[in-house]
Amino acid sequence: MEGRNARVYAIVRRIPKGRVATYGEIATLAGLDGMPRQVGYALHGLPPRSTVPWHRVVNARGEISPRKVPGPELDQRLRLEMEGICFDNRGRMSLRTFGWLRKNQESIPTRPKPKGRKSRISPTAKLA
Repeated sequence: MEGRNARVYAIVRRIPKGRVATYGEIATLAGLDGMPRQVGYALHGLPPRSTVPWHRVVNARGEISPRKVPGPELDQRLRLEMEGICFDNRGRMSLRTFGWLRKNQESIPTRPKPKGRKSRISPTAKLA
């Protein structure tokens, strides 16, 4: 588990000020594709005075994820606002504007799609 957390922390450290990444994006980059909760567990396990910028990781809707015990959400929002990230009236930020990977147009490696059967219909066939 320690190696998994170390990969997550190394990626999160690369997120620049004023940008965010989603749990899913971090999971994919860390080789944990499809396991965004593992990223959350890793960040939750950080010591209180960690230098890992955990506050730059948000959910796929561009929201700060709620916690079982409230409190860190306000701290996270204040930290993000101090870095210039703006929230709308629903508490969301634009991932298109503030997303780290979207802004830098870096691609997220993904698994190749499974090969399916090819259609027997010609792409140039006319519909009746």
